[in-house]
Amino acid sequence: MKVLVCMSVVPDTTTKITFNNNNTEFNTAGVQFIMNPYDELALTKALDIADPVGGTVTILHVGLADAEPAIRKALSMGATDAVRINAAATDAQFVAEQVASYAKDKGFDFILTGRESIDYNGGAVCGLLGAMLDIPSINVITQLEVSGNTATIERDIDGGRETVSSSLPFVASAQKDLCEPRIPNMRGIMAARTKPLAVVEPISVTNHSSYQRFELPQPKQGVRMISADAPEELINLLRNEAKVIN
Repeated sequence: MKVLVCMSVVPDTTTKITFNNNNTEFNTAGVQFIMNPYDELALTKALDIADPVGGTVTILHVGLADAEPAIRKALSMGATDAVRINAAATDAQFVAEQVASYAKDKGFDFILTGRESIDYNGGAVCGLLGAMLDIPSINVITQLEVSGNTATIERDIDGGRETVSSSLPFVASAQKDLCEPRIPNMRGIMAARTKPLAVVEPISVTNHSSYQRFELPQPKQGVRMISADAPEELINLLRNEAKVIN
């Protein structure tokens, strides 16, 4: 069994976010990048399925050399090898085209991604990969079992969950209830130093989008206490100041 796990890196959740060039680009100076948490779930589930049958799990990342510490973490969790496509990820379309080009002739039984990256929250790569590779794509999965050439998958839908089956190969995106992320042990950390990490050059693709401007959320306002004996004051504030009722 051969499994491909797509991995992105994101700012640590404690990072203070700032922007450069008149708020048109993210300022990476001093930012600690980590493996995207949803991708950790995808990797853990891939290992849970592949390890018992002697399969392999390959990590694929579209990004520059500064992501290699996070890639090594993925290797320390148990991945067999890793590939870094040497290009800055500009948008989901660009990433999906790079991944699809690499994966199309490698014979992977299935591909896992995270449901989204926690910085841009796009959630588009899984569906794009399915279309580009002409294989089924299943978003936000919470359970996955593979038996022979068939996968049984539970996924989130509006108002509940559904169970579907898919033939192999397929691509799916991991949701938070899929599993608990695997924690690297010392043996895994030491082994990761010598596991192969190949660097390949990107294919030429057209950029379909660009970022016009970033804005930080408004700072939290102080709490205003309204007397329980003055409901009319609360209604007035909600209608005329907060403008949340008519």
